[in-house]
Amino acid sequence: MSDHVSTHQAQEDARNEGILIYVNGKIVPKAQAVVSVYDAGFMLGDGVWEGIRLYNGRWTFLDEHIDRLFEAAKAIDLDIGLSRGAVIAAVLDTQAANGMVTDAHARLMVTRGVKTRPFQHPRLSQRGPTIAIIMEHSRPNIPRPIRLATVPHLRGLPMTQDPKLNSHSKLNCILACIAAEKAGADEALMLDVHGFVNTTNACNFFIVRKGQVWTSTGDYCMNGITRQKVIDLCRANGVAVFERNFSLVDTYSAEEAFLTGTFGAQTPVGTIDGRVIGSGQMGPVTERLRSLYKTLVGA
Repeated sequence: MSDHVSTHQAQEDARNEGILIYVNGKIVPKAQAVVSVYDAGFMLGDGVWEGIRLYNGRWTFLDEHIDRLFEAAKAIDLDIGLSRGAVIAAVLDTQAANGMVTDAHARLMVTRGVKTRPFQHPRLSQRGPTIAIIMEHSRPNIPRPIRLATVPHLRGLPMTQDPKLNSHSKLNCILACIAAEKAGADEALMLDVHGFVNTTNACNFFIVRKGQVWTSTGDYCMNGITRQKVIDLCRANGVAVFERNFSLVDTYSAEEAFLTGTFGAQTPVGTIDGRVIGSGQMGPVTERLRSLYKTLVGA
């Protein structure tokens, strides 16, 4: 199906051919931004990452993103080898080298580094970590509300692979995305281990019912920074908001549904499993939250 839409769809920007990329302390042209085939990130998905956005000269919620990166690194027992300040300096240096002012997206990646042999034991990573920052000119271009399909792939229990961990191992989410695409949708709606609606393969998920905003308990989803900002904005602006368990029955009859993420901020959902949600277009609560968020980030 050719009219698939991605929640990370951006306008084409020719400037991205000439971007400079940060790799281990050097800022180099795209063609030279390479890592070893022995890198733990390539070989095993052994690493953590953050996506951050530049609006009007400011990296939005940068402190929270760096906090989350260091928490994730600690969780996987990975020493980033740089202070928080040095990581932020690397982001700012890469921004300056690219002359970026607004509408840019950065993917900040840290892996366990280069291994001596092609096996999984962490001790085989003798050179590392590998730190890379890809920074692109990026303006979201999502032409219509997103179509979701529920898939059999679950957001699992914390002792399998904690969904709160922004790790390089995204195969569960990729398989969910493939299943949704095969079903004719843009993105996958994933349930938790109890069968409650949880998140999509790439974004956090919200519904609106009788003017109330609902999202999952947060136990099985990415601890999204944009997700938390939406919850905070609801509380600050008199919108009833609940982090709770809810099912597909609740979801199909919602007045509105939307996704949150660093890239798209708040993206409306038009259909889920072939059911039109509300009017099928962006609803008033989503629109209001989007406006409040734009004010918050100074976009």
